[in-house]
Amino acid sequence: MFTPRGAGNPPAVRQDQVEPDQRRSAGVNAGADRSGPVLFDAVLLDRDGTLVEDVPFNGDPEKVRPVPGARVALDRLRAAGLRLAVVTNQSGLARGFFSEAQMRAVHARVEALLGSFDAWLVCPHDDGDGCGCRKPLPGLVWAAARELGTTPARCVVVGDIGRDVSAALAAGASGVLVPTPVTRPEEVAAAPQVAVDLPAAVDLILSRQAAVDPARYRESSSTVSVGGAGRSGRGRTVLVVRSDSAGDVLVTGPGIRAVAAGADRVVLLCGPRGRAAAQLLPGVDEIIEHPLPWIEATPDPVDPTTMRALTDRLAAVDADEAVIFTSFHQSPLPLALLLRMAGVPRIAAISDDYPGSLLDIRHRVPVGIPEPERALSLAAAAGYALAYDDEPTLRLRPDALPPPPAGLGDPGYVLLHPGSAAQARGCPPELAERIASTLVTAGHRVVVTGGPDETELTARVAAAGAVDLGGRTELAELAAVVARAGALVVGNTGPAHLAAAFGTPVVSLFAPTVPFGQWGPWRVPTVRLGDATAACRDTRAARCPVPGHPCLSGVRPQQVLDALRLLGVRPAGRPDARTGTDGRPPPARAGTAPVGVAGGSGR
Repeated sequence: MFTPRGAGNPPAVRQDQVEPDQRRSAGVNAGADRSGPVLFDAVLLDRDGTLVEDVPFNGDPEKVRPVPGARVALDRLRAAGLRLAVVTNQSGLARGFFSEAQMRAVHARVEALLGSFDAWLVCPHDDGDGCGCRKPLPGLVWAAARELGTTPARCVVVGDIGRDVSAALAAGASGVLVPTPVTRPEEVAAAPQVAVDLPAAVDLILSRQAAVDPARYRESSSTVSVGGAGRSGRGRTVLVVRSDSAGDVLVTGPGIRAVAAGADRVVLLCGPRGRAAAQLLPGVDEIIEHPLPWIEATPDPVDPTTMRALTDRLAAVDADEAVIFTSFHQSPLPLALLLRMAGVPRIAAISDDYPGSLLDIRHRVPVGIPEPERALSLAAAAGYALAYDDEPTLRLRPDALPPPPAGLGDPGYVLLHPGSAAQARGCPPELAERIASTLVTAGHRVVVTGGPDETELTARVAAAGAVDLGGRTELAELAAVVARAGALVVGNTGPAHLAAAFGTPVVSLFAPTVPFGQWGPWRVPTVRLGDATAACRDTRAARCPVPGHPCLSGVRPQQVLDALRLLGVRPAGRPDARTGTDGRPPPARAGTAPVGVAGGSGR
């Protein structure tokens, strides 16, 4: 059920009403007439506990009480040009606790107190009704995006329980959790972004939107004049830097594309572990490969001769400026010193440390912002924005992808990538075996990938009947395999970012050694699994610091199968108790008989 402004009640949303191509859409370019990248077009808000106080199964308008600061917060979103919709589970309809007319009266009261919304989208079903709209299913988010003329990637969902955030992630939207006393601690720990209340959530949304807009920095007295940055046709050369691993380079791609949109030549300095990813990025004209001893995980000693050679090579670029992209725990200042010695006249970087005269643009970003947005915000601070027809998503050069390996079969398989360069972030081998076996038994075609040093692992995991591509895929070949997958099951490692670049849904076995909101798959349908409260949380450990890898070892293979269903990925021609012969849920039933109430609001 969804209720656009001034309209009646179409049937309830079903998963089969969501067009499959929408799951792979890079965006309809809503708001393309605006300058710079637009992260968000719309904010989708849960009703009970988020906009108004949670009154279980409320059918009485007189009991509607807005949460503190709600009207002012919503008006700020409206003033910023963001469209607003309510996405709410209302199982009280199915259970017979209130009528549709009573629900409409409650919604009219909400609008009288908080202002109008562009759409109301309601799931009237209970958990056992087999619909595709009840959160944590993503149907309401897909329907809201469609009704508002945008895509889920351009939406933020704000809610007070884990179901709200899960529905957002499964649709490929951003999620912000505003906890209340009923929110479970594990839901708070797993959320990508958390705000203390609705006004704080609005602050977060608007600050993320503004952070990628160069106009914000032009108006700031602390920003050095751009001096031609962002203008093409002047022979402008910009040196961009992103060292570290392939995944780090991939998530910096949007920032590099923003620089490329305003420069005539872009030279990328990267480390040996990131070169293969650098070769896949649009906007890069030339690559300089050099390991930086203050960045590499296992660095060689600092060699003055090597550093002088690097400085000479950087001087030969004859760059008009440099933009140094780093991760949140890295310093740009050693390289900034070399760039000054190489004669680069203008340098921009994110730095919490005092830079002295090493930086012209000293940018700062709050902890926890997604890494691609972090890179886009630095580019914006330097005066660069994505081209008007470029979406803020991860992207790869299609001409850089080779044909997929022989024996891969038709597209639509589930790709399982169990390993990782950082052991703490990979899937435990015994769990990967059980996942592969469960998926194959359920009728999925499973493909297993891994690096040349992981062939023993991939053979072990693929033994249940999967295709073993272990050791047969360099990064470009792996990207081609990911592009054809129906979904990817992976830890928090580089292939997850390849999936984001193609819109391939991700079942993320995410070890919480780094923040999920910062390093999780970005703007792609995702289900997160694993214990977000584990003792390894925020340790940045490369090897599991807790015996038994408890953050992931407790994941059950059935959870992976359920996650694939949540993402709409089902084995073709293999119906089960919940799906029809085409793998989609049966039509939703609006008149389900009430069931017992176990407490709480029943949302």
